[in-house]
Amino acid sequence: MPKLVLIRHGQSLWNLENRFTGWVDVPLTATGEGEARAAAAKLADLKFDVCYTSALTRAQRTLQIILETNGWTTPVIRDQALNERHYGDLSGLNKDEARDKWGEEQVRLWRRSYDVPPPGGESLKDTVARVVPFYVQRILPPVMRGERVLVAAHGNSLRALCMVLEQMTPESVTTLELATGVPIIYQLNADSTVASKTVLG
Repeated sequence: MPKLVLIRHGQSLWNLENRFTGWVDVPLTATGEGEARAAAAKLADLKFDVCYTSALTRAQRTLQIILETNGWTTPVIRDQALNERHYGDLSGLNKDEARDKWGEEQVRLWRRSYDVPPPGGESLKDTVARVVPFYVQRILPPVMRGERVLVAAHGNSLRALCMVLEQMTPESVTTLELATGVPIIYQLNADSTVASKTVLG
């Protein structure tokens, strides 16, 4: 049965500091590297045929740790289509600072609405519009050929993939929470719908 595994990168420095990160390239923390090693152990029985990741270091490093820990030399495709949502003027700001500046309700709207972007940035809807064509054109074909595929990316780019896979509504996908460093295994039917979902938390 076709198998697709998604994993959000391990904890980054700005996750730890509660900052909006987006396309800013920040490293993993020691905790994040540990999360990646723990994920590698959980995935040790799955040898992947191809891996996809974003253009950002935190996702690439998470994937690198998983591959190196398991001694795999799997081909890796990097593409900014899988980058985190771009937070525009919020990038680098502590979330509490942002609330002080713009107000609790406005920041909540930017963070949790589907189609309201922050100033200079992307909404989740914009991120979906970027991620889904890449999924359809590049990720899904090898999965449907029976290859095992791993995608190491970001909270919002993976929300976009989950939205497609699980046929979620714009309202329901905004409440989906994805923990750092936790693999999600999807088994797909012949028509690319989800047969089963397993979260290796």
